Amino acid sequence: MHKTVAGEKRKALQKEAQRLKREGKLAEKAARARPGLLAEVATILAMAENALLDARNLKDSARLEDLHIWEMKKEKDTKNGVKTYSYWMASWRESGRVRHVYLGSCRKISQEAAMQKARKMKAEALGLRER
Repeated sequence: MHKTVAGEKRKALQKEAQRLKREGKLAEKAARARPGLLAEVATILAMAENALLDARNLKDSARLEDLHIWEMKKEKDTKNGVKTYSYWMASWRESGRVRHVYLGSCRKISQEAAMQKARKMKAEALGLRER
């Protein structure tokens, strides 16, 4: 997967969850000697679990953001000479393969509209809901 905002946030949350789990285990060892620390241990472990859950929820957002749009140009020979047509294309990975999708003519649709259309198509293709 390419770097995306949601993907980077997900990585940070996973690291935070790992750190909290480590701290929780250390606090658990310390709590054996001092039973008054058990509430603190439970709080730390709950925070770690919440961070891990948030990271899992961001996975779909990261997949949806990992989208590439480009302008495709085609040249056709006509009786008046060579004519160039351009249109928007999008690509993303689906089931281990790259899928290329036609979005529309550059004259009829802007890049922002093409991006929105591509996000909607990708969400539908991957079975995700668009955010």
